[in-house]
Amino acid sequence: MSRLSAAMYDWAMARADTHRLGKWRRELLTELTGDVVEIGAGTGVNLLHYGEGVERLVLFEPNSSMRRRAEERVERSGRLHTEVLGGSAEALAVEDESVDAVVSILVLCSVSDQAVALGEVWRVLRPGGQLVFLEHVAAPEGSTALRWQQRLDHVWPRVALNCHTTRRTDTAIEDAGFEFERLVSESLDTSPPWIRPAVRGVAIKR
Repeated sequence: MSRLSAAMYDWAMARADTHRLGKWRRELLTELTGDVVEIGAGTGVNLLHYGEGVERLVLFEPNSSMRRRAEERVERSGRLHTEVLGGSAEALAVEDESVDAVVSILVLCSVSDQAVALGEVWRVLRPGGQLVFLEHVAAPEGSTALRWQQRLDHVWPRVALNCHTTRRTDTAIEDAGFEFERLVSESLDTSPPWIRPAVRGVAIKR
């Protein structure tokens, strides 16, 4: 199941990236600099979007099949000072206040505990560091879309690697103490309807 998920993930991402998702990744990642950690890196699909300003890149991925694909991508890229590690977003093997940016792209929907994961992000970031994020979220309160998300949230996580449809990740980021530098709400129009509402942007650790 793990190997199948990894294969399906690459197929799904390749399809979505031909539309607006690939553009959003580039906009968020190309200008990053310094020491960067990516949580839930999957098969390494974000790798090609990091610019030369990134001096050290650490990709965390708990799924062993996805991690192997990420390792292969790193090897093919020839990118220096890049490593792929196991481990979840809730327990990052990174020193306190040691990185300039943490990247979370389509990850916080699936972590076991958002508050703990965001606490780890806060811990490893230097003051002034950036949380760069792109996440699908719950639809607006009272909407038909939200009612469908609430129905599907009992089933979807079981078939989609613990992906939840009703999380308000932008609120969780703010509750964790971050200050939004940029926040955009826009639909992931190539995704299934129940995971189309999305937010992306940059949040700062003050």
